[in-house]
Amino acid sequence: MAKTVYVDNAATTAMSDVAVEAMKPYLQGIYGNPSSLHSVGQRAKEELEKARQTVADCLGASPREIYFTSGGSEADNQAIRSAAYNGAAKGKKHIISTNFEHHAVLHTLKKLEGEGFEVTYLPVDKNGLITAEQVEEAIRPDTALVTTMYANNEVGSILPIKEIGAVCRSHKVTFHTDAVQAVGHIPVNVEGDNIDMLSLSAHKFHGPKGVGVLYCRRNIPLRTFIEGGAQERGKRAGTENLAGICSMAAALKDAIDHLAENMAKEEEMRDILIEGLSAIPHSKLNGDRFKRLPGNVNMCFEGIEGESLLLLLDAKGICASSGSACTSGSLDPSHVLLALGLPHEVAHGSLRLSLCPENTVEEMHYIVQEVPKVVEYLRSISPVWEELEKGERPHLI
Repeated sequence: MAKTVYVDNAATTAMSDVAVEAMKPYLQGIYGNPSSLHSVGQRAKEELEKARQTVADCLGASPREIYFTSGGSEADNQAIRSAAYNGAAKGKKHIISTNFEHHAVLHTLKKLEGEGFEVTYLPVDKNGLITAEQVEEAIRPDTALVTTMYANNEVGSILPIKEIGAVCRSHKVTFHTDAVQAVGHIPVNVEGDNIDMLSLSAHKFHGPKGVGVLYCRRNIPLRTFIEGGAQERGKRAGTENLAGICSMAAALKDAIDHLAENMAKEEEMRDILIEGLSAIPHSKLNGDRFKRLPGNVNMCFEGIEGESLLLLLDAKGICASSGSACTSGSLDPSHVLLALGLPHEVAHGSLRLSLCPENTVEEMHYIVQEVPKVVEYLRSISPVWEELEKGERPHLI
């Protein structure tokens, strides 16, 4: 297969034709500053508010609850810090999260711990799931915030967000979800899912990089962390990235309009990969088999290093990842896989394949054909594998 097979869509996606075309008018034609009072600026303001309405409609929110950011990480930071400081003002400094969140959440929580907040990290089970009951048991009178991801970026497990949100609402605790991997891929509705705050990023659903959204329910005070002008109703200073925002809105609407057919297509391709790669001896599917994103496959292969696997697959035109792209420079095993209870030796040999509707069944068969060859080659030169096969150390999977 001569062409590149890109299966790292959880890291980033190519912009869709819809997103590219939607961006063009705002690069030269409608270029005004939305804060300007003249007609050119006001035309830009109109387009900004149209995009806000589109995003709100896609999420089941009101336009006044939509704040544009530079991406998911900024939205996570602003949501978590806002809810934490709102709680602290009422004497509540306890936060609940999980032990396999994205680092945009974990690092923010770590900083808050340094400021005197107490964080309970709920353990996920071997399939990467928690229950609403776990959350309810952890809630205390001084709990200010529960923050859990909607779907995991590495293993694709989908958490019971609606049920967690209902528990939080019954206890009057603010509920935030990092939905960066979920929005545009599975149905998400902030009202139906009992969500108070939600983060998303455009480049995960074929929109541009550098733009995202924070949804914040209307009665929750949002704190300002970027000082300057009065943009975003005074909550996020800086001239709005109009071209990026309008492109994101178009990409999101396109994803939502085709959600059912895209999910079905991705699930078909995902299942080809799971069935084919699970036939490799001493391999393991990570994450829940059924409560998982339609386009996510995460496998571990005993006796090999994930980085070697990626490099050899890349030589065959297959672009994949081992764990999260945000931490791919790290030699440590994935904190997500360790949270699932995998031993270090096994977690090192992980492969994440994340799909999009532009992928094809033919590409999936090519991956199923090539991955076993690479795994077999790497095992043939691995002293660890030799020890495993000789019985000098036990197989772990």
